[in-house]
Amino acid sequence: MALPQGHPAVAPRRIGVLLVNLGTPDAPDAGAVRRYLGEFLSDRRVVEIPALIWQPILRGIILRTRPAKSAHAYQQVWTDDGSPLAAITRRQAVALQAAWPDVTVDWAMRYGNPSIPAKLKAMKDAGCERILIAPLYPQYCAATSATVVDKAFETLAAMRWQPALRTLPPYFDDPRYIAALAESVRTQLAALEFEPDAVLASFHGMPQRTLELGDPYHCHCRKTARLLGEALGRELTVTFQSRFGRAKWLEPATDTVLEGLPGKGVKKIAIVAPGFSADCLETLEELAIRGRESFEAAGGTHFAYLSCLNDSAPGIAMLRSIVASELAGWVALA
Repeated sequence: MALPQGHPAVAPRRIGVLLVNLGTPDAPDAGAVRRYLGEFLSDRRVVEIPALIWQPILRGIILRTRPAKSAHAYQQVWTDDGSPLAAITRRQAVALQAAWPDVTVDWAMRYGNPSIPAKLKAMKDAGCERILIAPLYPQYCAATSATVVDKAFETLAAMRWQPALRTLPPYFDDPRYIAALAESVRTQLAALEFEPDAVLASFHGMPQRTLELGDPYHCHCRKTARLLGEALGRELTVTFQSRFGRAKWLEPATDTVLEGLPGKGVKKIAIVAPGFSADCLETLEELAIRGRESFEAAGGTHFAYLSCLNDSAPGIAMLRSIVASELAGWVALA
């Protein structure tokens, strides 16, 4: 049926998938890092200290001192395609788009660019009336998964013509995710020139208070590690990285464990980060660079960082399958 004369153009109806990861500065310099950290650390889901107390600390101390140090860390891992996290998330979206030409697949960052509001608007303008928001966090955490959903629905609140939304649930114990992790770890372990005395599974840390308030993140991480260890036929040492501030965080801490293992006779290790869907600053700089330095300084002789699933064949196959399940009823995907 033809549109009435003067009617605004209407794009053909489509289904959309928006992959979302945490975020990254636009450049590895102090100014870009300051803008990124200002947005990230102002999220009440991320820092649950009352704003009247927290903002003076953030603006008066942290954003004056931390950006230069973080910029130096980003410079260690920055690529010709930009931030590793952004580059890999982009490749993941491109791979899914190639598999599903009838679905619009795009990607966004929760903090920084490209933003969730900008991408949702673009997808709606392109005709996407049904959109699956896919936070790429296997383990649910209010400071990651929930804040993505918060921002998506906050964006819809300002839209006159809203698309229908679904959200990808956490997949920490999904057999497809565990199988992909196990395949990736097995392949990388087999390529090493040494046999590790121990394999560490390092997850991003969270304040202990979040567990006490009911956040399931700690339990999700523990279950992922247990299932992955069972699939590999070996027990994994679970640790938590990236502590910040004076509050008590989930333990044991990755840096403390790395420094203590050589003294216990564990001098050959491999470390994997199952909570990250894509390699980023926390894996490539904190673990692969600083983690190695700490371990070797304490007497370790062999260290290997095992990369995340990224856009590897098993990683993309897993994402295709999990996302396709959540699109059931909207579109039939093989």
